[in-house]
Amino acid sequence: MSDPQWMRLAIDKAREGIAARQSPFGAAIVRDGRLVCAAHNRVWADTDPTAHAEVNAIRQAARLLGTIALHGCEMYTTCEPCPMCLSALHWAKLDRVVYGADIADATAASFSELKMPARDLAAVAGSPLRVEGGLLVEECRDLFRRWQQTPGARSY
Repeated sequence: MSDPQWMRLAIDKAREGIAARQSPFGAAIVRDGRLVCAAHNRVWADTDPTAHAEVNAIRQAARLLGTIALHGCEMYTTCEPCPMCLSALHWAKLDRVVYGADIADATAASFSELKMPARDLAAVAGSPLRVEGGLLVEECRDLFRRWQQTPGARSY
């Protein structure tokens, strides 16, 4: 599959999250051209401010692969990783993260984002993680619009 196809899996997972009255974020982890797992944000369902889609996907992948070192894995995530998620990606040793919408999009949708671009944080911190943005941006931004139209939508 191609990068856009993997991102569409993350988008589908974010839509599942929206349907479950969660926040509009989804992530998929791929290794060797195969899906390892996909997850959506569960902050409200789990009453856990760390239950972002990226962290949930990393936790699932580590369990499924039986290791905390996810070398050879790539993540596709619907929004630019926050500093917490970027740090988790670094510590889990993924090779690459590809995102759609950016921090400004999340902020515009009323999420309380730290305004540190993921690519800049990785570079300043000396992380080997490759950070690539802008994949299927409009489809990823549309997740925020869908979520905002959902009764009871809550940001954090």
